[in-house]
Amino acid sequence: MAVTRLYDLPEDCLSHVIGFTSPRDVCRFMLASTVFCNSVESDLVWDKFLPCDYLDIISKLVSPVEFSSKRDLFFQLSTPLLIDGGNKTFAIDKFTNKKCYMLSARELSIAWGNYPLYWCWKRLLQSRFLEGVELIMVCWLEIQGKINTRMLSSNTTYGAYLVVKLAGRAFGLDSLPSEVSIEVGSDGSKRKIYLRHNKQKKREFEHVFNTRHKIDRPRLRSISKVCEVEECFLHERRDGWLEVELGEFYCDGKDREVKMSLKEVKGEHLKGGLIVEGIELRPKF
Repeated sequence: MAVTRLYDLPEDCLSHVIGFTSPRDVCRFMLASTVFCNSVESDLVWDKFLPCDYLDIISKLVSPVEFSSKRDLFFQLSTPLLIDGGNKTFAIDKFTNKKCYMLSARELSIAWGNYPLYWCWKRLLQSRFLEGVELIMVCWLEIQGKINTRMLSSNTTYGAYLVVKLAGRAFGLDSLPSEVSIEVGSDGSKRKIYLRHNKQKKREFEHVFNTRHKIDRPRLRSISKVCEVEECFLHERRDGWLEVELGEFYCDGKDREVKMSLKEVKGEHLKGGLIVEGIELRPKF
């Protein structure tokens, strides 16, 4: 029986097969053998990695992109780009080729957000958007966002993340836990989070146990880890911002509205110093 060698296969055949893998695998193929070089550059491959509605997405870009190939377009879209008048960003996850979106603060519903005594809209350093909003002072903190699942990649589990910073004058944000929730149709989830940095909480936790309890260090580290798992705090991002997960949901391709929220409305104390950039939705691995 004749054996077909890899380099005997037609280039378009190789491209067709490679298209069933992932962008990460394609890069590995290029490193593994020169046989794949021409095939992985083919538009046949990268067209499969682009979302089926990529032409519609391109039409919504604030700044048009110029590209010489589908591969070139893919990598340009793998960097967040402003769409819809600059109120959202779109990107393709370069490892999974899933859609990622970020809703700016202007796309969110913020209680008392249009009252200058309570919230201040301004240009934010290191922000991808033209403006964000800083909490001056309120006792009722509530932030909501919505997105339709048709915009997202189907058969994908997404996480929703509130992206913020804490001003130097921040106060009252962690006196009580905030409630975060996600609703998709009749399904939903709720949990408690703290608007403080996780490292700060860990230091406070260890200090309490060091001063009030006689617990050995290994045991202390174990309890500290459990504490961080049970409660959710702000975590640093690579872009210099902080984020906290609002929850996750599965996008099954049906037409549904996703509602996301953070609120702390039970305490009557004043809160301030929270800087909001937006809510990011990205696939979970």
